[in-house]
Amino acid sequence: MAQTQPYMEETKKKDSRMVVFGNSTSFHGTLRFKESLCIRGKFKGTIQEGGALIVDKGAVVEANHISVTSLVVYGTVIGAVNAVDKIDLFPGAEVRGDLRAARLRIADGVMFEGQCSMTGISKDVEIFSRPTEEIKVELQRSGA
Repeated sequence: MAQTQPYMEETKKKDSRMVVFGNSTSFHGTLRFKESLCIRGKFKGTIQEGGALIVDKGAVVEANHISVTSLVVYGTVIGAVNAVDKIDLFPGAEVRGDLRAARLRIADGVMFEGQCSMTGISKDVEIFSRPTEEIKVELQRSGA
C-alpha cells in the first residue's frame, strides 16, 4: 500500500472527495462515480461514467467494461477499459483486457494481456462542452 501513497496524496490535493472501498469490501453490480475512487477489495460488474479510478495492490476488479476518466492500476484488472485521459500500470499490476486511452504508461514488471488503442484526442478539442452535431461535422471533415 505504500506504493500508492504518492499518487493518492496527489489525487487528494486535486479532489478532496475520494471514496475508498476497503480491503474487506466486495461489490457486485454497476458502479458510477464522478470524482475519485480507490478499490482495495474486490469488484465484479460494470463501471460506467467514472472519474479517476485507482485499483490498489491486492485489489481485484473483474468487469465486462470499465469507462473512466483515468485509471491507475497496482492490483488486478480483468476486462476492457476505456479511459478518456490516461491509463497508468505500475509494477506488480496484472491487466487482462483491451485498453483504450489518449495516454498509456506501462511500467516494467506489469503483466499485460490484450490490445492497446490510442484515442489521440487533440488538446484543443473540448468534447464535453460542444454540441454533438458540431463534433460529427468536424470528424467527417478530418476523415475520421
